[in-house]
Amino acid sequence: MAEAVFDIARLGSGRTRSISPENFDGAKGGGGRATEGTGAACAEGLGVGWKISPSVDIAPGETLTMSEIEGPAVITHLWITTHRSRWRSLILRAYWDGAEEPAIEVPLGDFFGQGWCSFAQLSSLVIAANPHGGFNSYWPMPFSASARLTIENLAPDAATVYYQVTYESDTQATDGGYLHAQFRRSNPLPSGTTHPLVTGVLGHGKYVGTYLAWGVNRPGWWGEGEVKFYLDGDQEYPTICGTGTEDYFGGAWNFDVPGQGYTAYTTPYLGLHQILAPDGLYQSQQRFGMYRWHLADPINFRTDLRADIQALGWKSRHRYQLLTDDISSVAYFYLDRPTATRPVLPGADELEVGGAPLE
Repeated sequence: MAEAVFDIARLGSGRTRSISPENFDGAKGGGGRATEGTGAACAEGLGVGWKISPSVDIAPGETLTMSEIEGPAVITHLWITTHRSRWRSLILRAYWDGAEEPAIEVPLGDFFGQGWCSFAQLSSLVIAANPHGGFNSYWPMPFSASARLTIENLAPDAATVYYQVTYESDTQATDGGYLHAQFRRSNPLPSGTTHPLVTGVLGHGKYVGTYLAWGVNRPGWWGEGEVKFYLDGDQEYPTICGTGTEDYFGGAWNFDVPGQGYTAYTTPYLGLHQILAPDGLYQSQQRFGMYRWHLADPINFRTDLRADIQALGWKSRHRYQLLTDDISSVAYFYLDRPTATRPVLPGADELEVGGAPLE
């Protein structure tokens, strides 16, 4: 990432384009020309150019193609917002170089570290979630021939979405891999098993990030479990084995500052940015959101990758307790091919966040 700071001064041949509801194809000089759209009534009497089409409505069960881009190019920034009740029912997908299967397939909120449909500030180098649901991605997304980004609405009613996809055309990252993001949920995690982050990924690449939405289903500390990465032929035992959940996310000693309890933090590379305490009524469980971006320390693999996390707490006589918690994850990695083995996305009911506030 430090190299990117210096690169900003270098003049290249790339052209910056941006796709939004005000310029659906990103054409040069094509912005602000709409004569109809979601803002037309608000702009009555103002005429063309006055925020006629700032957003789109996605009908129930429909999929919006946000952008179709011809390469070579690199998507440099994605901004999107919608109502928080939609964060688990809108599915973000990205397809690279004409692939029929998506490389990115993640509920919208989870991709931006907001899996509990409750806002938490996240301030990092590649993901920023700002009040109140302004989602930003700076993950570089290079491709050679084409890119297609879509949003599917799984909810029974329409969703209003604002978005902007900024990219640099006529350029391509040298030896750049394709960005993949995979979502998984274990709810509850079967006792004695581990929660998978990625499984069966084949190819040359690097693992670059983890987001976890962790819901606790019993009293006590929940984060003794280790994160393990199985690289390039590893079978029973991993090459990389961490020392505990809070350790992997850069914290220590249960994230517990004496006298303060669980303490949130958000940094450029990692954080425990969300702590949801029980409210004594319908929000009965503790819930947490945390992220770790391997930007300065990517996990490189040559042929294959598998990663998982244990769920461990404590019981009497200082013994580990197997947990059956509600764990959702997003794994981010770059790969030398536009498709990879990926999990089946859960249905709308399985994605739902229990105890969500009534609207």
